[in-house]
Formats: sequence, C-alpha cells, structure tokens
Amino acid sequence: MSLPQLVDSSLNVKDRVALLTFERDDVRNALTGTALIDDILKTLDWVNRDEEVSVLVITGDGAAFSAGGNVKEMQERSGIFGGSVLEIQNQYRRGIQQIPLALHKAEVPVIAAVNGPAIGAGMDLACMCDMRIGSNKALLGQTFINLGIVSGDGGAWFLQRLIGYQKAAELTFTGRLVKADEAKDLGLLLEVVEPQELLPKAMELAGQIAAKPPVSVRLTKRLMKMAQRQELPDFLDMCATFQGMCHHTEDHIEAIAALLEKRQGTYRGS
Repeated sequence: MSLPQLVDSSLNVKDRVALLTFERDDVRNALTGTALIDDILKTLDWVNRDEEVSVLVITGDGAAFSAGGNVKEMQERSGIFGGSVLEIQNQYRRGIQQIPLALHKAEVPVIAAVNGPAIGAGMDLACMCDMRIGSNKALLGQTFINLGIVSGDGGAWFLQRLIGYQKAAELTFTGRLVKADEAKDLGLLLEVVEPQELLPKAMELAGQIAAKPPVSVRLTKRLMKMAQRQELPDFLDMCATFQGMCHHTEDHIEAIAALLEKRQGTYRGS
C-alpha cells in the first residue's frame, strides 16, 4: 500500500514500524497554521488500513515536538481562531479535534518521541499517544489558561486519565511548564534519554512490539481502548470474540511452536 502524500511531515516505514516526523521547525511544529493536522489524520487513516504496519512513532524535527496552536494566528484572530463563535466552534470540531478522535481509533500502538517542548496542544497530542519517551530537553506544558483559553482539543480528558485528577488539575490551573525528569516522575513520560538516544530508544520499543504477531497486536490495541469505556460484562464478551479470532490465526500456531522450540517466531499477520 502506497504511503500517503504529506505536506509538512515525512513518513518512513521499516520492519513494520512507521515513523512520522513533523518538519515545520520554522514555527516549532505548530499544529495550527500548518498542514500538520492533515498530515496526522492522513497517516492514521493509512496506518489503520495498511496491515503491514504494527506500530506508529511520532516525533518532531528540530527544536520542538510541537508548540501547539500558532500564537500569532491567535493574536490576529485568523485561521482556526477567526470568525464568529459558531465558526470557531466548527473549525475546532472539523480541524484539530479530529486528531484525538483519530488517535482514539488508531488500531496500532502509537509512541510519541518527545524531542523538545510539547506545549498546549502539542502536550495534548503527546498525551493522546499510548506511550511517550522524552529527550532530556523535553518540556511539557498545559498552558492554555496562560492565554485565557481552554484546551480545545480534549486535553483535560486525556491528562487526568494519565496522571490522576489532582496533579492534572494543578498543571492545568497553573499552566506551569514541566521538565523531562518531573514529567517522568508524574507518569507523563515512560523514559527520559539523551537527545541523540531518543529516536533509537523509541524505535527499539516500537521494534519490540512490531516483532509480535501482528493480528494480536492490533486486537490488543482495540481491547485496551475498549476497556476504557465498556462495562466489564460487555468487555469480557469482546475479549472472548477476539480470542476466538486469534486462536484461528497461523501466527498463533507459529508462536506456540517458537516457544516450544526456543526460537524467535516468524509472523505473517495471518
């Protein structure tokens, strides 16, 4: 399956791992005022449909992971920030709010490699991913309140589920910036590494996941998301159904054989 045509990002695939890199360092990889929203949405749609991909890694080229909203556009009341209340609402709903919806439906694990500042919607984007590894130059901030606005892309939903309500409330109401080590202590980052080690570490983690049976990886990702919103009886029914599907895959038979023969399995996604 051919790669999607992206404008402000690059996309590379190797060994079932896709790497999406934002390439708008001139605006610190701001999500608004660039094509990054569309690039993210196109990539997630492609990942869901291409069964040759098992993991998606997202990172930023340059100094920042993402500065979130373009402050100059806010000042000018242009782009997503311009128009009537109804127009702004619709621009959020049809624009940046499509990112959390798309990531929520992602069928593969998504890893954020946070190379630098992830501010406002940039922090929200990182929180929407399944896992986050940070450079020691990472800086995270739920800074909307400092600008007299709120998180319009659902950040309040994601953050408190990651670190609990009380700490999420403190970060959100103060709008303070969090350095990498504190972010790890809070549970925002899984690991903190030197800048030159960030991408290798993220790709190593992605590779460990991508080496697993592909069907099982995708079904497990779906179950992880379903577990957040379903009651236990309904969830158990879905687990049983997915388990029946897995037991009928060739990769399950290969995994059992590899375990018994003490070797690495070779999986085909069937």
